Amino acid sequence: MAKKGSRIQVILECTEHKASGQPGTSRYISTKNKKNTPDRLELKKFNPILKKMTVHKEIK
Repeated sequence: MAKKGSRIQVILECTEHKASGQPGTSRYISTKNKKNTPDRLELKKFNPILKKMTVHKEIK
């Protein structure tokens, strides 16, 4: 039987990478509880292409 819950997988994409004009994307997969955080998730993660910590936002 499958787990019942409100935890879902989300994809986080870098916001600064698009503006830099460099090829490729920086994406991470994370989970969130949609009952506790109904709005879009926003985390600081490492971007290996830009080689620095940047803000990654949830995409749908």
